[in-house]
Amino acid sequence: MKNATPVIEACNLVKRFGDITAVDSVTFNVLEGELFGFLGPNGAGKTTTINMLTGLARPDAGTIRIAGIDCSKAPKAAQHLLGVVPDESNLYPELSGFDNLCFCGALYGLRKQERQARALELLEQFGLADAADRKFAGYSRGMKRKLTIAAGIIHSPRILFLDEPTTGIDVVSARQIRQLIADLNAGGTTVFLTTHYIEEAERLCRRIAFIVRGRLVRIDTVDSLMRQTDGRHVVRFAMADGAGGLCEAISGAFPHLQCQTVSKESILVESREPVRIGPLVRFIEERGAEVSEARKLRPSLEDVFVSITGIAAAAMKQEQEKRKAGGGV
Repeated sequence: MKNATPVIEACNLVKRFGDITAVDSVTFNVLEGELFGFLGPNGAGKTTTINMLTGLARPDAGTIRIAGIDCSKAPKAAQHLLGVVPDESNLYPELSGFDNLCFCGALYGLRKQERQARALELLEQFGLADAADRKFAGYSRGMKRKLTIAAGIIHSPRILFLDEPTTGIDVVSARQIRQLIADLNAGGTTVFLTTHYIEEAERLCRRIAFIVRGRLVRIDTVDSLMRQTDGRHVVRFAMADGAGGLCEAISGAFPHLQCQTVSKESILVESREPVRIGPLVRFIEERGAEVSEARKLRPSLEDVFVSITGIAAAAMKQEQEKRKAGGGV
């Protein structure tokens, strides 16, 4: 990967909607064969960036090159190289899974025999062969998402854009889709993945860009980002009868510790030195709260994201739940 050439080059991209700047001077490269993560909360500018890169929206400023093609002057010139899977399904509910794939293949110029063979191959690969003749409207959310990804790669694109691919689907389907994405990348497809699931980005991506309010705040490898957590010690305390007010008390009594309320029943305590659990348990229980669990945690990419962006993990999870409640596919 070190010697790979950039296949996506974005330089000082700007996109405005009236008085709102959705994307503000964004610059980055994606290397050939890379699985690149674009991480941020809803409304951060992820989808707008994808729309500019794929020719669905024109930037107000900046340049885009896809595989050496200047898309600033000819937005559609590189579309034959791209597969795009939007955050909402764009397939036809009245058509079967097989017919939807064949229709998408026809749009990409595949001949009838080629697109039918490719459709059957993808239905088998994605575990949808038994539902090939069923109408798309009758698919579950997870099945719809898998077929939408299959439609995006019917023409074997060199670069695949995935916008929030696992939002709003069940855990088993999400795990299957992550494996499909990893397999596609292992086969040589360059993948540009947007997500607000931090653990998904950590699991799949080699490099990650953090975008907040339209601006890139950091681009780095996951390994390099995780090195920021070296030397940090984190312990999660769970209280059966609530954690109200404990962080303030702990911070006052143990000034070398950082304390964060995670929920009504739990707190996180962090230190650069090993955390002595015994004194903290006694301190908490002296204040009338019973500790049901004290567990040391390995710092995660979520901790890095919070430290860089200032966006709390709880806020990210609330956005995830809102999106699920909205029925996003």
